[in-house]
Amino acid sequence: MRIKTKLTFGVGSLFLMIVLLVVVSGWYVNQLKRDTNNILVANYNTLQYARNMLLALEEYHVDPAAVHDFKENLEKQKHNVTEIGEVQATDQVERHFYQFVKNKEDVTLLSKIRKDITELMRLNMEAIERKSDIASVTAEKAIAVISITGTMCFLIAFILIVNLPSNIANPIKELTESIKQIADENYKKRIHYEKRNEFGELAKSFNTMAEKLEEYAESKLDKILKGKKRIDTLINKMHDPVIGIDEQKIVLFANEEALKITGLLTDQLIGKQIQDVAVNNDLVRDFIKDLFQDEKQRESTLLKIYANGKESYFEKEIVDINIVPTGESDLQFIGQVIMLRNITQFKEMDFAKTNFIATISHELKTPIASIKMGLQLLENKQIGMLNDDQSNLVKSIGDDTGRLLKITGELLNMTQVESGTIQLNVAPTNVSELVEYAIRATRSMADQKKIELQLQMENNLPDVLADNEKTAWVLTNLLSNAVRYSYENSSILIKVESTEDKVRFAVKDAGQGIEERYMDKIFERYFRIPGTKKEGTGLGLSISKEFIEAQGGAITVQSEYGSGSVFSFTLNRVDRSHSKMA
Repeated sequence: MRIKTKLTFGVGSLFLMIVLLVVVSGWYVNQLKRDTNNILVANYNTLQYARNMLLALEEYHVDPAAVHDFKENLEKQKHNVTEIGEVQATDQVERHFYQFVKNKEDVTLLSKIRKDITELMRLNMEAIERKSDIASVTAEKAIAVISITGTMCFLIAFILIVNLPSNIANPIKELTESIKQIADENYKKRIHYEKRNEFGELAKSFNTMAEKLEEYAESKLDKILKGKKRIDTLINKMHDPVIGIDEQKIVLFANEEALKITGLLTDQLIGKQIQDVAVNNDLVRDFIKDLFQDEKQRESTLLKIYANGKESYFEKEIVDINIVPTGESDLQFIGQVIMLRNITQFKEMDFAKTNFIATISHELKTPIASIKMGLQLLENKQIGMLNDDQSNLVKSIGDDTGRLLKITGELLNMTQVESGTIQLNVAPTNVSELVEYAIRATRSMADQKKIELQLQMENNLPDVLADNEKTAWVLTNLLSNAVRYSYENSSILIKVESTEDKVRFAVKDAGQGIEERYMDKIFERYFRIPGTKKEGTGLGLSISKEFIEAQGGAITVQSEYGSGSVFSFTLNRVDRSHSKMA
């Protein structure tokens, strides 16, 4: 039987039984009402009239109206005759009463009237008992019929409560469990439900779907395996080490390069907790140093590893793998990939470039110094006088020589920075001497553009921990840039002040300023603001940044386009008490 038919039959039967119960109950209640009305309306009234007549007889000799009351109740009784023999008894009361009215002295008539009224009351009392028995029988029948009907309703409702929910819920539960099995890729799951109803049809459709999914999965399995082997081969053929782990930090795969540089065998790494492997392998320990940090907090790390018979350089990157499962909307973390990019070739090229620049710069300094010495001899008037054209030529050669010497100096400084061989002689340094040196070095350049150099320096400034030569070079470079980019007839402010544990050097120019889009690139190597016509290599600020940071300081820039710029750097101050003790 179909579920819909079962529901219709069960609920319909229950509804019909409830209607039947209501109808039967109403009919029997109506019968009881009719029986009780017969007792109350007919027999009770007769007893009331008889009582009133008896009272009137007792009062006739005292109250003249008593005869009238007797007649009135007698008339009412004549219209309320309902029982067998009641007519004769009423006629007897009427005949004896009128005889008594004519002959009030006859006492025997009073006795007869009382007897007649008593007979009338007896008849109605018997009728009341008989009708009461009938009402009791009716009530018993009503109780029996209503009980039977109610019991049938209860049985039907109980059968529905016991069977109907299980008939509906059990197949749904089985279907739900089967769907979960299918979702877990168990395509061999089937529903064994043989009944011919809606659930039977549903089970048949489900089994058909599961068969098709199983067939599809098996048909695609070969392609999936080939695809996996293709990916495994691709990862193994990569020249960069790659290690993959799942969300539980268990190693899923590692290519040949990763096994080679770690010195591990496949069974020593694959399937193991990577933290456990790192306990006995220093290189793997370096791999997972920032594995547990948030992805945004990680930075690319440069590792120096002995591989391929030489020192090699690898750039480490950890990539989190997140996917959106089918049917869901939130990302789910499923693992990580540790990749090491082999940048040895680029490092070697960088070293070669640095060595080349250092060599060329060093070799150029000697002939440039010779040219400068020759120019000094030519400018010596004791050797001979030069005409105007010759003087201008010598001056032009001197300017070019100065520029070449500055460029070679910057290139040599840059090679120190790139090679990591910055040689610092950090010692307590007098701030005033640094500032005076930088001002002297740029004074002539500023005078040519009629720029005033203004110094604002606190008194009794403490010494700073700095390399005298390199810090003076940085301050001179900032002042030279300020003069170069400031307008003529303007002023440059050099401000030196002390903070809690630092001394701050600031140079404020009167130039055009720097656009906001270039602010984060201003300290990059070889960067020059597009469109600028000023001379330069784009190395000065980059080298300045490296020199200051190597001394434990920091360099910053503040600028508003159209209102000039402020370049400043800080150095650690020397505690006066420590300097005295030293």
